[in-house]
Amino acid sequence: MSRRCELTGKSVLVGHKVSHSNIKTKRRFLPNLCAVTLTSDALGQKVRLRISTNALKSVDHNGGLDAFLMKARKENLSPKALELKRKIEKKLAAKAA
Repeated sequence: MSRRCELTGKSVLVGHKVSHSNIKTKRRFLPNLCAVTLTSDALGQKVRLRISTNALKSVDHNGGLDAFLMKARKENLSPKALELKRKIEKKLAAKAA
């Protein structure tokens, strides 16, 4: 399983650990990922995603999973989240028509 947020695309960053004597050693900065179950209002079902805590905060701020996915760029989404976005768009288009 990759260390990548399924909603925002946030992934591992690389940098240096700097000692007191200024010796630089490569290190990895891992994203704070957690497995959560979010509810899609349009589909009426629960979805399990592995997202960063920052993304979880953004989902709450935007008014839920459906609203967040409608605003999200397709390049950042995982294949699972992209499929979910397509299903929600299809369901909302059917409701509007």
